[in-house]
Amino acid sequence: MTDPSHPAPAGRHLVLAAVFLVAVTMPLSFTGPAVATPAIGRDLGGELSLLTWIVNGFMLAFGSTIMLGGALADQYGRKRMFRIGAISFTLTSLAVALSPNVLILDFLRALQGIAAAISISAGFAAVAQDYEGADRTRALGLLGTGFGIGLAFGPLIAGALIGSFGWRALFVATALAGVLTLLVGVPRMRETRDPGAIGIDRWGAASFTAMLVALTFGIILGPERGWDDTLVVALLTGAAILLIAFIAIENLQTRPMLDLSLFRYARFVSVQALPVAVAYSFIVPFILLPARFIRIEGMDELQVGVMLLPLSLPIATIPFVAANIARWIPSGILAGLGLILAGAGVLLLAFVPVGAAPTTFILPLFMIGAGAALPWGLMDDLAISVVPTERAGMATGIFGTMRVAGETVAIAIVGALMAAFVTDGIGASVGDLPVEIASQFANAVAGGGLDQAAALAPSIERAIAAEAYGAAFRNTMLICSAITFTAALITLVTLRTRQPKKRREPIMLEIGA
Repeated sequence: MTDPSHPAPAGRHLVLAAVFLVAVTMPLSFTGPAVATPAIGRDLGGELSLLTWIVNGFMLAFGSTIMLGGALADQYGRKRMFRIGAISFTLTSLAVALSPNVLILDFLRALQGIAAAISISAGFAAVAQDYEGADRTRALGLLGTGFGIGLAFGPLIAGALIGSFGWRALFVATALAGVLTLLVGVPRMRETRDPGAIGIDRWGAASFTAMLVALTFGIILGPERGWDDTLVVALLTGAAILLIAFIAIENLQTRPMLDLSLFRYARFVSVQALPVAVAYSFIVPFILLPARFIRIEGMDELQVGVMLLPLSLPIATIPFVAANIARWIPSGILAGLGLILAGAGVLLLAFVPVGAAPTTFILPLFMIGAGAALPWGLMDDLAISVVPTERAGMATGIFGTMRVAGETVAIAIVGALMAAFVTDGIGASVGDLPVEIASQFANAVAGGGLDQAAALAPSIERAIAAEAYGAAFRNTMLICSAITFTAALITLVTLRTRQPKKRREPIMLEIGA
């Protein structure tokens, strides 16, 4: 909490600048590796199932620990946890750059995700203590802008670094950003804690993290091993049991990590449809398209960065416009209209055939980016505006966790869908293969690895595999479009009117969402 007897230090703007750099670097840490994955595969080898964890491992670790990171910062001090997170992020980034194989790289990426979650949650909370009222709103808005900038230019920066110096340069660059953060921000940051903190909800954190890991692993392994495989069934069943245990644990806590009572507010539940829609309309194409552009369309990494600009640039600009328009038009209506535009863009993207001219992608990608950008800058405010003011901090924490965890699960689900559609598309040709080879072949094609697929099943022509990939991509995008349109309908029906104006106290962020 902010203590009026300890005014913000003179260097608070440098602290803000350091946390802003963290906000820019975080999206680069998952969009950049998505672009780098093909280059890593060429250099280090490794099966596509391992290569997918370069992105999945980071996002899973980040999503499952970001709320815990906020709790640790409240308990042990925001400056201390920011320092620990920034040091850990810097060291793991450098270690990733030196990885000798994909398995070690995947493990280090998970550690990097944990470090990122701690640093960003503690950093956002620290900034919230140094600014009051309108200044705090502008400061946190600037951090959100930094995240948008990282998303917008991350693929281009990654492509330029990979094309000029190789994929390892990407992680060296994030390590250098971590060093700059430590030099500029930590010395000027003051230590603050939540005086009401009574300890960490260890059992809640453990059960939530284990549930998310089991669910994601189960979804990813399903296409590879079969949905009736003992391990897959055990993982999915375990995830369900852990979810029940988590809910029971949180209901017994005096100060739970996740206050489930907020889900009694119908409008708050409806708000959760927004990050789901953004995950399937924006994040999923953002992760799938680099593999398609490089492995299927034959582009290099720098071209991929340019190709993704129509998708990513709107995130850096349109949220400002949406925030101003929201003074006259309810945020729910703006968000719903944005989702309709994004859903239409995904629908158009579904029908862009393999081998189409690069310009064919511009309109659908811009529609997706512009549509997702409208709710992007409104979601967090909607999440806290639909609950009583005194619950605003916890609402922010829940929403941030749902947002990142939902993106991780969405990527896993889409990977499973792609593999299933490839299997259906190849049909009898896959049926002639041994079960294990057939699943590996389907996963290879789903990831765009036509060369690896050809090595697994030389009897299946490359053109047939490419056609199966195109059909799988189309069907997957149709499902993503349907999810986006459904979320748009929910938003327009349930959030179309404004909440009555309520006096707001300063919002204490539980995490840096």
